[in-house]
Amino acid sequence: MKFLLVAIHAKYIHTGLALYSLRSYAGRELRKYIEVAEYTINQQADEILADLYDRKPDAIGFSCYIWNFSVVKRLVREFSKLRPDVPVWLGGPEISYEYKKTFEELPEVTGIMSGEGEETFRELLELYVRADSSGENLRKLPVRIVGTATKEGDFGARRPLDLNEIPFYYEDLEEEEKEQGENKILYYESGRGCPFRCSYCLSSIEKQVRLRDPELVKRELRCFLERKVKQVKFIDRTFNCDRHHAEEIWRFLLENDNSVTNFHFEISAELLTEEQLSLFSGMRPGLIQLEIGVQTTNPETLRAIHRHADPEKLRKVVRTVSGFRNIHQHLDLIAGLPWEDLESFRRSFNEVYAMAPDQLQLGFLKVLKGSEMHERAEEYGIVYQSEPPYEVLCTRWLSYEDLQELKRVERMLELFYNSDQFGHTLTALEKWFESPYDMFLSLAEFYRERGFFVNSPSRNYRYEILLEFVRGLKAGENAEALFRELLTFDVYLREKAKSRPAFARDIRDRFQEITMFYKEQERSPDLLAEYVSKGYDSRQMARMTHMDLFCYPVWDRRWLREADPDKICSAGEHFVLFDYEKRSPLNREAKYAVIERGKDRRKT
Repeated sequence: MKFLLVAIHAKYIHTGLALYSLRSYAGRELRKYIEVAEYTINQQADEILADLYDRKPDAIGFSCYIWNFSVVKRLVREFSKLRPDVPVWLGGPEISYEYKKTFEELPEVTGIMSGEGEETFRELLELYVRADSSGENLRKLPVRIVGTATKEGDFGARRPLDLNEIPFYYEDLEEEEKEQGENKILYYESGRGCPFRCSYCLSSIEKQVRLRDPELVKRELRCFLERKVKQVKFIDRTFNCDRHHAEEIWRFLLENDNSVTNFHFEISAELLTEEQLSLFSGMRPGLIQLEIGVQTTNPETLRAIHRHADPEKLRKVVRTVSGFRNIHQHLDLIAGLPWEDLESFRRSFNEVYAMAPDQLQLGFLKVLKGSEMHERAEEYGIVYQSEPPYEVLCTRWLSYEDLQELKRVERMLELFYNSDQFGHTLTALEKWFESPYDMFLSLAEFYRERGFFVNSPSRNYRYEILLEFVRGLKAGENAEALFRELLTFDVYLREKAKSRPAFARDIRDRFQEITMFYKEQERSPDLLAEYVSKGYDSRQMARMTHMDLFCYPVWDRRWLREADPDKICSAGEHFVLFDYEKRSPLNREAKYAVIERGKDRRKT
């Protein structure tokens, strides 16, 4: 007997926590009957189908979400043609509502597991194992288990599960790493439910917040730390909704840091206390990262979606955490919410951008089945896609054309801001525009005019595109020279380029000075002492690092923000040394040193 659990992820690096939770809760005796299969939506459906068939399951279950349900439906239909004897089960948030519609659309489906599936799945598996051992036809076996729905009817909802009863999802972590790959993100939850009632979110339906015992959580986190897992992502909807729970776990991570593992948390910034901020200040750079859902700064919109925000507290917290220079902050906005038109969203965008997050995600409202937003969509004039992911097309406040503008701005934000490729260049570029939103909108129009949305340029060519964009601004006579240096600086911050960028200044006449610098470091090392201690000579150090010449203080973000764009002038020549062995864990930028006459100044 084999029950195949199938997850189809948005990306290869993701893992199916739901399936591992089902498997761990089933227990040791039943686990031998469970097999987990993971794929991505980028794989060909025919390839997935062939693999499912080759695995020869006796029963199969699909984990259903808005990002994969279209693929799941196709696989269910085709697999059932090949194996009509195999019962097909669905679970997950995408099919936890409108059972009748699902059975009408997919008559091949045997049943649906709704809500929390751990107990339901274990009982179903026990039923199938017994039936299989007695030779019964599983496809025709009547199933009347609480927490399931079949064509015969809905058999009720399960009681909320005590999370402490779920064994560790990654009990055999070494085995999991072999199955999934060592660089995959491992998901983990220390709690279910959310105290907030955001009208667009399914978590608002569950009224009760349940937490896993902190001592149990710490024992399980120690397994990740001992194995030096690269990243663990907590999926708790608002991790710090319980102050003491969050603080105890953050303190544990601080005290048991292995210098490798990164932990991701989705939090409410307004709930952070001074004690917690003090904890953050002492953490290793990269130990934790924070995702903060702002969604909007429009007070009327916040009231409509039941979010009780304190914008001033939010700004203060984000600014404070940024000042620690050790925690990556990811802020979210949602376009398409009630009472927010284009001008309002523009203000929200500019206000959140001014907080200078490490990443700013511009998302679009998804009208999820079961949410309040789904129930009130007609009232708000929200028109959305008929198929998953049910994304907004227009509202009473935003036309389809408005949303297309926001889509183009979002694309520019991803390519030029969230990519971490153009940090210093964008800091300077903002001054030529009324607001950050206008900058990205202007860049989007430039992209559209040249057909780049259709024929997407390569990552390296985007530097050239940005320089061409600057030329069209008709800025001061020194502006192009400044932006050539800014782009050169941003290029070498990220990587030691194999070939010198076309826009970079010609420094061949300074090669002798650069060569002498490395020879001096070999004889009397200060900036490159660690290289010399490892036995590298001057030529090897030159190949492993990079040195360049600049006439503007392009490394100085304060100067870039405050300098008058009409009065830009050279600040004298400075060499900058880029050290790729020492990178920031927050954005992977190389450490660098600005070298002045007879002295140096180390920068991070």
